[in-house]
Amino acid sequence: MKRLISLFCFSILFTSCSKKQADSIVINSNTYTVNDNFENVEAFAIKDGKFIAVGSNEEIQEKYASKNIIDAKSQTIVPGLIDAHCHFYRLGLQQQKVDVSDTKSYDEVLEKLVTFQKEKNVSFITGRGWDQNDWEVKKFPTKGKLDKLFPTIPVAITRIDGHALLVNQAALDFAGITKAIKIEGGEFIQENGELTGVLIDNAMDYIKPPTPTRKEQIQALKTAEKINFSYGLTTVDDAGLDKPIIELIDSLHQTGDLKIKIYAMVSATQPNLDYYTKKGIIKTDRLNVRSFKVYGDGALGSRGAALKKSYSDRENHFGALIYSPERYQEIAEQIANSDYQMNTHAIGDSTNYLLLKTYQKVLKNKKDRRWRIEHAQIVDENDFDGFKNIIPSIQPTHATSDMYWAGDRVGEKRIKGGYAYKKLLNIYGKVALGTDYPVEKVNPYLTFYAATVRKDLNNYPEGGYQMENALSREETLKGMTIWAAFSNFEENKKGSIEVGKSADFVILNQNIMKVKGKEIPETKALKTFVNGEQVN
Repeated sequence: MKRLISLFCFSILFTSCSKKQADSIVINSNTYTVNDNFENVEAFAIKDGKFIAVGSNEEIQEKYASKNIIDAKSQTIVPGLIDAHCHFYRLGLQQQKVDVSDTKSYDEVLEKLVTFQKEKNVSFITGRGWDQNDWEVKKFPTKGKLDKLFPTIPVAITRIDGHALLVNQAALDFAGITKAIKIEGGEFIQENGELTGVLIDNAMDYIKPPTPTRKEQIQALKTAEKINFSYGLTTVDDAGLDKPIIELIDSLHQTGDLKIKIYAMVSATQPNLDYYTKKGIIKTDRLNVRSFKVYGDGALGSRGAALKKSYSDRENHFGALIYSPERYQEIAEQIANSDYQMNTHAIGDSTNYLLLKTYQKVLKNKKDRRWRIEHAQIVDENDFDGFKNIIPSIQPTHATSDMYWAGDRVGEKRIKGGYAYKKLLNIYGKVALGTDYPVEKVNPYLTFYAATVRKDLNNYPEGGYQMENALSREETLKGMTIWAAFSNFEENKKGSIEVGKSADFVILNQNIMKVKGKEIPETKALKTFVNGEQVN
């Protein structure tokens, strides 16, 4: 009997020893690998932060052993989600300011400002989120009521799209702004010869609130990370960062205080262009600095997007480029002569046309540069072919946020080339999907819903908005994972659950690929993993 027991124990020990050790094994899952064949598997093994095996329960458990077995209990798993265009650091800072998003009137905005000031008692009130298109009176606000409420304290509240700013007289005085000042690439809006307090695009640069302290910057980054992890986002493309924040992110990564992966688009100021093109690509396990964010024009909602023909709802108004065409050529040439990628915000059809032509000119005979157009919102029918070699980086919730009024801005004919995601996909072969938060909500499942169903959360419009440009669920998941990774030159490192790639994945509460369309927004991230470590 003793001999039998000894043999049995030896057999167990031998079997265990003959198996390869993994740090973690996930079993009983419904995993969408998003590999080339878009295969589903039950299980996978992880070691040293990477997937080392992917397959059936039997295949994985026959070959691997681990002290950490995660039973997914048939839950759906997808690769770690990537937001291909957002403002991560700005989201964190926003949590420290007054939030006036989702307000239904200008008076509601004012009420929030008063409440905020009573609680915080700051010397300069800043915030974000108003959108006159959500109000009964769909006109830009004016500063009169602000001046009465805050006669001595500067107030500066950014519109939801980041392309207009509402300020009071105290802020105008603080910045030295008078009605005599003119600016290229922006506007100080006036009525009856007087400043209204609304500043558009480059005019906003005159207002300079106090710079956040290092402690506030760190808190902003950590707060933004917590929010993103709660939704299953493991990589974010931050569209517009300066050197000090990039270096702060790197230092927090090195100390382990920040774990989210960041693809940093450097703000394309001349000092930044000179520094980073000379220094070259910066790449760590969690930080990738190899692109520049350039602004082509403003936003459609504030009529700052540059159009070929006049706005349909504002005669003889065309919006404006941020820079001259010659300046875009200079920027593009400098970036083209480096290893960096150029990612340009282009909303209006005029801007898309100009930037596509500029890209084409400077990229002649250059291979695999993967330059991107960010937003590609209104594109002339004759210009779509320009995307054959340029990545469309698009944000599906813009379509469902703007659909109520976008047609008024550009008219029935031009809107057919608006938010044309399927057409852009068919031309380039891939699309990188993001949110542009905090312009839109962080929630990536709203992105998934907007891309596939093209309705708002109230089921409007019946049948969906311009459904010829809806994406399939498979295309959408690819756009939020492997195609987004491709747009970052990281498709061999992440974006799918395959051997050798970083073990970034999310366990969901429901099968987002199979539930009814109206149920997609109810999707939640139960657990989020980065390099095999649970972070949420």
